[in-house]
Amino acid sequence: MTAPYLRIAAELRDRIAAGELRPGDPVPSIRRIAEEYAVAIATATRAMATLRDEGLVQARVGAGTVVSARVGQRAARSPAVVQPPLGREQVLSAAIAIADAEGLDAVSMRRLAAELGAGSMTLYRYVDGKDDLVRQMADGVFGQGVLPEPGPEGWREKLELVSRVQWRLCKRHLWLPRAISFTRPLMMPNAVAHTGWTLRALEGLGLPPETMLQEAITLAAFVTTVAMTNAAEVEAGAESGLSFEHWWLSQEHISAELVGRFPVLGQLSAEVAIDLDGLFEYGLQRHLDGFALLVEGKRHRPAG
Repeated sequence: MTAPYLRIAAELRDRIAAGELRPGDPVPSIRRIAEEYAVAIATATRAMATLRDEGLVQARVGAGTVVSARVGQRAARSPAVVQPPLGREQVLSAAIAIADAEGLDAVSMRRLAAELGAGSMTLYRYVDGKDDLVRQMADGVFGQGVLPEPGPEGWREKLELVSRVQWRLCKRHLWLPRAISFTRPLMMPNAVAHTGWTLRALEGLGLPPETMLQEAITLAAFVTTVAMTNAAEVEAGAESGLSFEHWWLSQEHISAELVGRFPVLGQLSAEVAIDLDGLFEYGLQRHLDGFALLVEGKRHRPAG
């Protein structure tokens, strides 16, 4: 007996092949699939993941899941066309493009090979596997965030700069925070260069090496934490098709109840929560305010 998720995937695949769903057309949402086929959300999710792995659908910010533009490209591609030899940069660029459009979970050796029109084993000339692929992807992205030497005057200005560069990278590549670990960091030369740049910004402040490293880690952790919230909001909007404003209106009955219990909430604007650029800047400045007190304390503490 065919598994339900395979049956659902087959029906959607047939609709795409028949031209009923064309490149760029939205496909039914996971919730709608679950309702129409009377299956669990997990089953609908697995069906959609199958189509993503085959390169037939992709997530598009603000539009939900749509038929991939590559479907049309495949149909138009002549079998006589000879593909140029692959290179490491081409492999990484294709993997980053998949992650940017559909998320890190959509990246697999099988999917990447299909995207490049190559055999899966060919990719192992350039990467050792999925973990190594993600490491090289993330390091390539960090390489896009060029930090000037020596940078602006003052430790605070330097820390502001490196934080904003990393914030922009995380906004451009929503999957990047998931590829970062502070306890088991991936060995990425470009990412290490960011850490080294931050540590040099703290030189001459009279801080012990342990404190300097703690500050570098804490600052980067702050950036990635807000970035993960940003990624979750973008993904939620794409998956549900609801903007933040529409989602907030759908929660009006719950918010009214909470305002009744906690009147101070009635004085607050929901716009504050969704302004993640503003939240990032506020958090960055308040963190650096606190760190400045530590720095000043070290400077005025008597020796001995």
